[in-house]
Amino acid sequence: MIRPYPELEKILTGLASGPGKGGLPLIGVSGCQGSGKTTLVKAVAAAIGAAHLSLDDVYLTHHERRLLGLSHHPLLSVRGVPGTHDMGLLLSVIDALFSAGPGRRTPLPAFDKLADDRLPPEAWPVFEGRPTAILIEGWCLGATPQTPEKLALPVNDLERDEDPDGRWRQAINRFLTGPYATMFSRFDKLLHLRAPGFDVVQGWREQQQAGLLGRALSSEEKVALSRFIQHYERLTRHMLAGGVMPGLVVQLDANRRPVSAPQESR
Repeated sequence: MIRPYPELEKILTGLASGPGKGGLPLIGVSGCQGSGKTTLVKAVAAAIGAAHLSLDDVYLTHHERRLLGLSHHPLLSVRGVPGTHDMGLLLSVIDALFSAGPGRRTPLPAFDKLADDRLPPEAWPVFEGRPTAILIEGWCLGATPQTPEKLALPVNDLERDEDPDGRWRQAINRFLTGPYATMFSRFDKLLHLRAPGFDVVQGWREQQQAGLLGRALSSEEKVALSRFIQHYERLTRHMLAGGVMPGLVVQLDANRRPVSAPQESR
């Protein structure tokens, strides 16, 4: 694993060393796809004995998302946006870690992105003992809902062609105001890694996907990935423009390097 920039490790370690209102520090780390949040959280968690949870690992199963697409909107069958995660599962794991003693073994959910499905519980990794902190990373952690005016106009071809009446983006907004807001309210602190702009996401995500596949992407795969990223575009742009709950924001450059001191957002 490539180590993240030391400045970021120091910032996150400091946050994870603070007091926690639930008995342990519960820290969220957000940032657009490919921003390096997973690498950062893994490194810090391993160094300080914290539990690492990823929002990506609590996606609804393939079957559950298919049913969600049938009941709400076809685009909700595609993993990624608020509404496609099992927030109840995430909260139950957090509660189990909060109550864990020295001898407790806590299973942590895991998702296979290539198979597009959650792994069976017997294949989940296990956290041994009581963590020093709980670190959760996810691209949309801390995102705030948008106003009706912001939701009205499509931001890309996907929304224009497949969500012309706005039902999909309105559903995402409702999920953000409900179970996701409940989850976010439990954070002791949020660290947001802010990309320099949405234009870097395609390249960052291509690097991420190539790492999963163990090879370079074909031109057809890049086109498919570009369409997939459109599912994330609205909320990513909203967060880049400041649509994030109060927390600590670190500005990154195109190489994922922090370019300024962290700032408190309000």
